[in-house]
Amino acid sequence: MKVHDTVRKVFRLIFLAAVLMTVAVVSAITTIKLTVHGRQETLPSLINMPVEQARNTVRALGLDLVVEDRLYSDKVAADSIVSQMPAPGTSIKPRQDVHVLLSLGPQKVSVPDLIGRSLRAARITAVQRGLTIGDVASLYWPQDQPYHVVAQDPPPATTDLQSPAVNFLVSLGQTPVAYLCPDFQGKPVGLVRSELQQAGFQNIKVSQAQEPGAVQGNIIQQLPLPGSKVTPDTVFEFQVAQ
Repeated sequence: MKVHDTVRKVFRLIFLAAVLMTVAVVSAITTIKLTVHGRQETLPSLINMPVEQARNTVRALGLDLVVEDRLYSDKVAADSIVSQMPAPGTSIKPRQDVHVLLSLGPQKVSVPDLIGRSLRAARITAVQRGLTIGDVASLYWPQDQPYHVVAQDPPPATTDLQSPAVNFLVSLGQTPVAYLCPDFQGKPVGLVRSELQQAGFQNIKVSQAQEPGAVQGNIIQQLPLPGSKVTPDTVFEFQVAQ
């Protein structure tokens, strides 16, 4: 009889443990779902809505409005929303961002010819015409002076703009002379410094380190590495044996 009672108690404990485990798992799953999903809002359409009205609309849903860019539009009034991301009808959590493009209204400017001008003068002229400065890329261009515009996008006289931004390609002037770096390791640093300075290299840094078996004053490490391309502006760094 006692054995029977003991078995019943054991089964009861196992049953209770299983129930508690099931409750714990269900509770955990519920918590995860609430955490993952939480309260969600359906994003309304902001298209054609003035920006301040759109900002107040999304703020009431616990969201933030982020203006990514502005562009010309014949269909949407100035300072109103041209497009949005996420799209209307999307389920979105509070505290997330809604990214929009704003209209500048119909285009009223023509792109001036800025090729051949200094970058500073091109910037000033573009801003005076109601344009903004986009990307500025540069490359070595021997036919033009340094920091002068060699190409622009959109091209001069463009009248069907989508964005007011003008991108510039700027000359860096002549391609600098480049050499292959010799191997200076094992040579006296004084001799190497003198040779480099005579060749027009003035940026030379020297530090000392212990190197068993190395001759005092000789170079044990160098930067740039042997075979690297160097120009007159290159900084040479030598580690010399003490």
